[in-house]
Amino acid sequence: MKATETFWVLGHKVTNYMTTGDYDFAIGETPPHTQGPPPHLHNEFSETFLITEGEMEFMINGQIKTVKTGELVDLPPKTIHTFTNNSDSACKWINVHSPKGFRGFFEFVGVPVNDANAQKNSITEEKIKTVIEKAADFDMILKL
Repeated sequence: MKATETFWVLGHKVTNYMTTGDYDFAIGETPPHTQGPPPHLHNEFSETFLITEGEMEFMINGQIKTVKTGELVDLPPKTIHTFTNNSDSACKWINVHSPKGFRGFFEFVGVPVNDANAQKNSITEEKIKTVIEKAADFDMILKL
């Protein structure tokens, strides 16, 4: 698989990869003490996270679960979820959406990693407003 551009998305570094199958594949890194996206669900997408380094706290349908290196979170459609890195170390993860189509969200709201202040600019008020207004266009149904 070939990597495409890397983005900062709501404070998380995300690298999309080209796939031939009907799924999107990304590798991410969440810095310490970084909040995740707003609680949301996907009507059509299944989503999977594999934690490859560190740990992440997930909220899944109102239940909090700490997921550590080597552990997997498998989210069927219509599962309300979010995640946060509350630890003192970065968390690295693999993310898969199936069927293909969610990577466009990362590309639309993401700030290219090489831009000046990319991480900071990925969490501005304006960027968060864009996420709130456009998330549903990518089957990301916010539950604020």
